[in-house]
Amino acid sequence: MDDQKRRDAGMTVRRKVLGNAWVDKSIANRNAFNTDFQDMITRYAWGEIWTRPHFDERTRRVLVIGTMVALGQWDEFRLHVRAALAEGGFTPDDIKEILLQQAIYCGVPAANHAVKEASAIVQELGLIKG
Repeated sequence: MDDQKRRDAGMTVRRKVLGNAWVDKSIANRNAFNTDFQDMITRYAWGEIWTRPHFDERTRRVLVIGTMVALGQWDEFRLHVRAALAEGGFTPDDIKEILLQQAIYCGVPAANHAVKEASAIVQELGLIKG
């Protein structure tokens, strides 16, 4: 696959996973400093990795959310939790199960913070159950 095909495929997947509004905002915020980085992640993260056939999109979302907990990358964690709930067909219970699993493998402090962050998103999206 050449770079343009990878870029096009990556943009398609990026929009599907994160939603058009987020991607449009990201594109609108491009500048001379960050354009090359945005192009690189579109081509490689989205166009090369997310398009591979072995794992389905749901599995990749679970992996990304869990990895963001492990790394303590809370901006990306919030982005992917919101996208999973709004665009990916995930339920709050799906997110909860990921976080329970991560509590064992990443530690309770990381999962505790993740629960706090995810709870705010679930509430913001009006998905909280009594």
